[in-house]
Order: sequence, then C-alpha cells, then structure tokens
Amino acid sequence: MIRSLRVRLMLAAAVLALLFMLGLLPALQGAFSLALQESIEQRLASDVTTLISAARVEDGSLQMPVLLPDEQFDLPDGRLLGYIYNRQGTLVWRSRATVEENINYTPRYDGRGNEFARIRQDDGEEFFVYDVEVQLLGGKTAAFSIVALQPIREYQMTLSGLNEKLYLGFGAALLALLLLLWVGMTWGLRSLRQMSLELDQVESGAREGLSEEHPRELLRLTDSLNRLLHSEREQRGRYRDSLGDLAHSLKTPLAVLQGVSETIAQRPEDREQARILQAQIERMSQQIGYQLQRASLRKSGLVRHQVVLRPVVESLCNTLDKVYRDKQVKVSFDIPLNGQVPMEQGALLEMLGNLLENAYRLCLGEVSISLQRLPEGIELCVEDDGPGVPQSQRARILKRGERLDRQNPGQGIGLAVVKDIIESYDARLTLGDSPLGGAAFRVRFRSA
Repeated sequence: MIRSLRVRLMLAAAVLALLFMLGLLPALQGAFSLALQESIEQRLASDVTTLISAARVEDGSLQMPVLLPDEQFDLPDGRLLGYIYNRQGTLVWRSRATVEENINYTPRYDGRGNEFARIRQDDGEEFFVYDVEVQLLGGKTAAFSIVALQPIREYQMTLSGLNEKLYLGFGAALLALLLLLWVGMTWGLRSLRQMSLELDQVESGAREGLSEEHPRELLRLTDSLNRLLHSEREQRGRYRDSLGDLAHSLKTPLAVLQGVSETIAQRPEDREQARILQAQIERMSQQIGYQLQRASLRKSGLVRHQVVLRPVVESLCNTLDKVYRDKQVKVSFDIPLNGQVPMEQGALLEMLGNLLENAYRLCLGEVSISLQRLPEGIELCVEDDGPGVPQSQRARILKRGERLDRQNPGQGIGLAVVKDIIESYDARLTLGDSPLGGAAFRVRFRSA
C-alpha cells in the first residue's frame, strides 16, 4: 500500500496523462495521415494538369511531346507514373517511368470529372491514383482519362517517420509533464509538509500548538488540533491537581488511623487487632501510592518526547551506588552518547529507577545497562548476575493485568508501575536470562 499522498497523486496524474496521450495519439496519427493524403492528392492533381497542358489532339489522335515539363514522368525509376486512356478504356499513352511497371488499372469514364483513390496490384503493391476525365484538349473535342499514379510505399515511409517522431515527442512531453506535475505537487503539498513539521515539534515539546500560516482548506484541521492540544493540557493539569488533592486528603485520615493503631497496640489484649489494622493501613498507603504513580506517569496523547538515556542512567546509578555501597556493585554501560528513549523524563526516571533498584538489590555484584537499535525499533536492557526469575514465574509476571507485587512480594509495587508505564508507551517488556547469570529485563520500543 502506498502511504505517501504525493506519490499517490503523482501516480494518478501519470495514469491520467498517459491515458489522455494514448487517446490523443490515434487522433493525431489520423490527422497526419489525412493531411498527407490531401497533400499527395493535390500534387497528383498538379501532375495531371501538367499532362493535360502537354497533350494535343491532331487528326483525332492524341499527341504527347517526347519530353514532358515534369521530368519525374520521364525517369525510368521515377516515383510518378502517367497514363492516358480513351473513352473505351484503352491505353493510348504511358510515360517513360512506367516502362518497367505493369499496372492493372481500368479508368471509369462515368462523367464524375476526377477521382482520387487507392488501388492494390496482384503482387501486393499499392498506389495512389488521381484520374481526370477530359473532354477538351487544345480547344478540340476529346474524350480521355488522364491518370497519375504514385506508389504508396513513399507515403507509408513518410507516415512511419512522422509516427516515430510523434512517439518521441509524446514521450518527451510526458516526461516533461510528469516533471512539472512533481514540481507542482511538491509546491502544492508544501503546506502539508510544514504542518507535519509543526506536529513533530509539538510532539517533541518544542512548541505548544500549530500556527495559523496554513491554506484556508487546512485551517479547520489546525484549529481542531490546537483545541485538542489545549484541552489535553488542561485536562492533564486538572487530573494531576486532583491526584495531588486526593493524596493530601488521604494523608490525614491514614495518619489518624495509624495513631489509633499505635494506641491500641499498647494494650496487650488488642495487639493482634492492632497488627491487622496497621497491616491494612500500610496496604492502603501502598495502593494509593501505586495508583497515583500509575495515573500520573501516562504517556501524553499527542506529545512524543525523546530523552537522552545515558545522563539519566549515570545519575540513577550514582544514587544507587550510595544506597548499596556495601555491595560495591560494578556497573557497565553499552549506551550511545546520544542514544534517546521515546518517553517523558519523569516516566523514564520512574521506570528505569525501579528496574535498576531491583537489579542492584538482587545482584551479586554486577549490573549491565545497554541500548541498541533494532530494525523494528530500539531495545533497552537491564541485566544482573543475581538468582534471576524462575521460568515458571515469568509468564505470571509478564501476563497483562497481573500485579507484579502480588505475584512476587519481594519486588514491591515498583515493577507494576514499570509494566504500566511501558504499556502506556506502546512498548513491550520481556524477561529472560542474562549472560551474567541473572535476569534480563528488556524493554522494546517500536519505531515511530
């Protein structure tokens, strides 16, 4: 399927131009053929007039000069043949050029005056014939048919040459037309290309909306997109404010419940109930934090971000090195200096922070982070040399809709947020074995 609008329009225009020229070509060929035949008819009429002017009638018989004014009639291999027949159709004179020709032609002396026709001989050769009926020669009454013939092969050669030039001319005209169409469409679609560039800038965060400098036909579309962008920003702002308000509003009730549980725990007979209450409060707090993170770190609808990965990884590793200083974790990078990940800065920090924290916590002493470009996109990989994840647990961990904190309590709620972030960016998380000996979490982003 052709996805380029310019290529589609160009192909449609090329097909229409080709069909138009294919329809026009036979008409032009017919016009050329008709014009050439009219030219031959006029020339043969002039040649017949030459014969008439040279003919004389003496004592009732036709007299022709030895040399005619038109030397073509006298050349043995000439292309012009002349014949004169009486009323009975008997040949009474022929030009020298007809010596080697045996023309089977019978004139029709029927009072029509003149006739232009094509005749075909038994050997397949064709001739143009111009036949004129004459009743007066030199002022004397006479009855003759004066005929001039010309082989059709010369006409066919001329027509073939014209057709060849016509094909070449049409081919050159088609190429020139296609070039002009390409230039015209490039110019005409420039506004769409400009709008595409502006959308790329909107997606990258370089601008907030589309400009008004577009053709009238696109203004409704650009206005709708600008309204959509504005509405999305406002909705996201309201959503985040509501989430913040919700978090603050729940902190006080949870703190009160926590205080009540601590008071109850001081009574020996109520310690078991206090423990259950504190566990439920802690679970509520974790679930609130999880849902807040899950909702706030969603990919924005129209904006596509690109974040350079290496500085983010180095910053996170510096922090984790301090947290796990006793382990002396050795970290290796395989990340291009300008390698980018199509995510928001906050989402990338949350996702990568959780993956790296798990790697640091579970490794024996070595962690590896890599970023490589694949034919279908890019792949971010975090590996460690820890115990890894059993094969029987991987399907449950990566199954869509499963909460990783419930399947693997040691992982906490971090991987659940990671999974949601990855899915919100149309990416895919896979879990496998690392050459280091532990787990390898691979995040694969599709090409935009």
